[in-house]
Amino acid sequence: MPKVKYDVDEVVNRDMKDTEIIKRLLNYVKPFLRPVIISFILVIMIVGLDLVGPYFIALVLDYLKLDDIPGLKILLIVIAYLLSLGLLAFLTYKQRIMLQVTGQKIIYNIRRDVFNHMETLSISQFNSVPIGKLVTRVTTDIDRLNMLYTDVVVNVFKDILMVFGVFIFMAALSPRLTLWLLGLVPIIFIASYIFRKFARKAYRKVRKNVSIINAFLSEHLSGMKLIQIFNKEERKYQEFRNKNNVLKKAYYQEILTFSLYRPFMYMLYVLGLILVLWQGTSLVLQGYISAGILFAFTQYVRRFFQPIQNLAAQFNTLQSAFTSGERIFEIIDTEPEVQDNNDAIELEKVKGKIEFKNVWFAYNEGEWVLKDVSFVVEPNNTMALVGATGSGKTTIISLIVRNYDIQKGQILIDDIDIKNIKMSSLRAKIGQMLQDVFLFSGTIESNIRLKDENITDRDVLSASKYVNADYFIQKLPNKYDELVRERGNNFSSGQRQLLSFARTIVHNPQIMILDEATANIDTETEMLIQESLQKIMNIGTMIIVAHRLSTIQHADNIIVMQKGEIIEQGNHQELLKAKGHYYQLYRLQYDKKVEEE
Repeated sequence: MPKVKYDVDEVVNRDMKDTEIIKRLLNYVKPFLRPVIISFILVIMIVGLDLVGPYFIALVLDYLKLDDIPGLKILLIVIAYLLSLGLLAFLTYKQRIMLQVTGQKIIYNIRRDVFNHMETLSISQFNSVPIGKLVTRVTTDIDRLNMLYTDVVVNVFKDILMVFGVFIFMAALSPRLTLWLLGLVPIIFIASYIFRKFARKAYRKVRKNVSIINAFLSEHLSGMKLIQIFNKEERKYQEFRNKNNVLKKAYYQEILTFSLYRPFMYMLYVLGLILVLWQGTSLVLQGYISAGILFAFTQYVRRFFQPIQNLAAQFNTLQSAFTSGERIFEIIDTEPEVQDNNDAIELEKVKGKIEFKNVWFAYNEGEWVLKDVSFVVEPNNTMALVGATGSGKTTIISLIVRNYDIQKGQILIDDIDIKNIKMSSLRAKIGQMLQDVFLFSGTIESNIRLKDENITDRDVLSASKYVNADYFIQKLPNKYDELVRERGNNFSSGQRQLLSFARTIVHNPQIMILDEATANIDTETEMLIQESLQKIMNIGTMIIVAHRLSTIQHADNIIVMQKGEIIEQGNHQELLKAKGHYYQLYRLQYDKKVEEE
């Protein structure tokens, strides 16, 4: 099937520029600009209050060495210091709460936009990408953006502000000590540059392997029943173990990078502190600075190194967020392969006429699945499709609802080309009952209603009775409130099929499609389904795909497919009399001679 234009797993060397990613990320900030600006103003105040603390202590220490200790001044300084600490704590609390709330609102909007866009993608695009990888984009990658909005950006701003603020305070207190400390700055920047380079590679390797693990788990947990049936637990365990080992090594590489960088930065901090104490003690003894100033300087040394160390890690996190942002925007930028035309119309009411005009279709270029297929289904008629697996039956019903677009020919509903009809309008008029019934977690009632508030409880009950689903629902302990587990695995295939019938009927479709509705169903349930089918056939136009010919004997027209072409068509008796392919299928299925009537 056609591939999407990107690989959601292998975004390693990013093509999108940082400036473009930043611009698009900022677009999500615009609706919340006021709290974000207030948050940054609070950060400036927080940094200022944090920087004056050591200076207050320095003043107190200098006053204590005087013979006549000014108690009132010391008391006022202590009160001012305590007030600054209290205000610092309050502003920090307000700033963090405001930023976290705003960040969560931004992330909510991004996750909403990504999911809404994913719903517009074509079936072929979902078939081309493992679901686990898409889940990683919507969860893990968006969580990385959460860190960007709620932590990284504001802390980068705060740390840069802190570095410059500390430098100004140190230069004001002692230019000579500041110059000694600045000798370490080139070493700090070189170490930080090397760290960011290796940390970025390690992070990308981790993200890639996390995505692979998620895809593996999504696929194999869904297929656990099959794994156990074929006794492949050990083999799958080894596969998972290998992938897990690769991820573990990637994490080890990331841990090693941080374990080297942080001790090295701490060593530079200690070295800077030793230089300050060595030179500062000499300056105190010479009378150039006071002991209080030296104490304040040691405090500023810590405040100088800590932000620089944080910045290296934050810039790496920033790059990882940009990588996640690009992955997310690549999903958003992916155009659906099947789209509405600009002048597409809404279908008010459908009579139910379906026509294929010389339709050619291929999933992959040049590999034709349908070849010059033409037929007409009149309103309120029933048409059946039969043929061997791979003959194109299911493809035909997929094309009617525009899961894919054809390469040649036309498909018409009531003489209107379906490309000129809005897909939402088209699909709203068509009910599909497929062989592989999908039920959502919830209740029976919610699976029939599908969250449509216009459908009443009476409608649900009426539809269920109409298709005989009420027969087994009433036997359940909670009836329509019975819980449905994941994929409906607490119900039999036949029960799920009857629920799909009810779900389809309650939405009042004018055209109905059944794909192998009676496959793999017990005899008792099949009788209920057969009775339901007889009722459903009276509702509107119906197309049935079936291997069991007993389900289609009353169809108005039966089309026999072979290798993408129509080789026979007519009603049941006409095809039997023709003694062609359908006649042979009927004989094989019932293992008896067919008497001509």
